[in-house]
Amino acid sequence: MIEYFNKIIDLINKKVSFVSVTLVDTIGSTPQDQGSKMIITEQGLYFGTIGGGKVEKKAIEESIKLISKDNEDEYYNQKKLFVKWNLNKDVGMTCGGTVMLFFEVFNYNDWNIVIFGSGHVANALIPMLINLDCKITCIDPREEWLAKLPKSEKIKTICLTEMKDYVKEIEKNSFVLLMSMGHTTDKPILLEILKTREFPYIGVIGSKAKANILFKDIKEAGLPESSKDLFYCPVGLDIGTNNIYEIAISIIAQLIQERDRFSNAN
Repeated sequence: MIEYFNKIIDLINKKVSFVSVTLVDTIGSTPQDQGSKMIITEQGLYFGTIGGGKVEKKAIEESIKLISKDNEDEYYNQKKLFVKWNLNKDVGMTCGGTVMLFFEVFNYNDWNIVIFGSGHVANALIPMLINLDCKITCIDPREEWLAKLPKSEKIKTICLTEMKDYVKEIEKNSFVLLMSMGHTTDKPILLEILKTREFPYIGVIGSKAKANILFKDIKEAGLPESSKDLFYCPVGLDIGTNNIYEIAISIIAQLIQERDRFSNAN
């Protein structure tokens, strides 16, 4: 039992979403004793067991749905769930017993920020962002620039030549920043996002002149005129100078402003 609580404390400290499953009661022939516990993360079974086999497999699948950020079924938007499964009818086991399980969800909906590019502005921005309650993913084809970012559990770096290929991997409701090497590399990422995904915030670093070029790119790509209203360019609030750190501060200010607007709307 001590190890169970130590595992939970470790996950809480790391802000990893998980589900604790307790075998509350049993009737008839069941594969584990009353009071058995297990912990499930998005990657699957993390600790413990409630008996293995089909009942455990089903409980793990249900747990992953409970902590999934992309599950739109209202049934799985619960923090606590009590189920009573007939092992034959509900689980497909040959034994005729019944299990009663209690699912307790610890879901950390971190503010997820995805940044394409790890150049000078990103290297000024990210060390400030890690002081906020957020997770950061930075994508860049240049390993040497990614290596300049601070080492933190909050930061995930991905070295990828075709950065637009990562668009499909971005978590729902992420805030996305495009600040790669320039228009040539930002354009395919932005078009891929506008064609395939929706995010509460998209910011593209650059000038008003770059924004006008992007508007032409959107038109040439056959995207609707309204697409140009789905992103900010220039990114950041209209404050400060062109000092790299003031640019970073203006971007953080806009991120916080849009985060709060999104949170209030939901």
